[in-house]
Amino acid sequence: MNIEIRKGDITKVHADAIVNAANSKLLGGGGVDGAIHRAAGKQLLAECKQLRETTLPDGLPAGGAVATKGYDLPATWVIHTVGPVFAKKTDRSDVLASCYRESLRVADEIGAVSVAFPAVSAGIYGWPIDDAARIAVRTVLAADTSVDTVVFVPFSDAAEQAFRDALAENS
Repeated sequence: MNIEIRKGDITKVHADAIVNAANSKLLGGGGVDGAIHRAAGKQLLAECKQLRETTLPDGLPAGGAVATKGYDLPATWVIHTVGPVFAKKTDRSDVLASCYRESLRVADEIGAVSVAFPAVSAGIYGWPIDDAARIAVRTVLAADTSVDTVVFVPFSDAAEQAFRDALAENS
């Protein structure tokens, strides 16, 4: 598997699929989720509402993943995953790792060979970026997947460095 790190805006990445750090309601929000919904256009929200009315009436659980079309994005697909909220007293690392595993499983189902990930849970959900990057890189490297290229798309300089350090530690 080829792993790349490209600091920037995930909504501008050309990949078969980009991963949305969504909330369980799948109806847009702040951060990466809001940016993806704005860039994809109204059709994305309509498809997410349809998912909520049919297969996901209770929303998408943390650690799960589901795909929609990419609409106005350069990516063909959006894979939505719900990261856990960081808690100092409860280890939710397995749920965060599941976000990456499940996103890659869904990528395999839709035939995506290139997938771009944000730093899931490292924004408003408060996960420390060094730990979030370590979990992301380790999980992706260990995944049983047909995905050929994974691009981590951190938004800040600190997040970019955390992903570069995590990749160096695991190479």
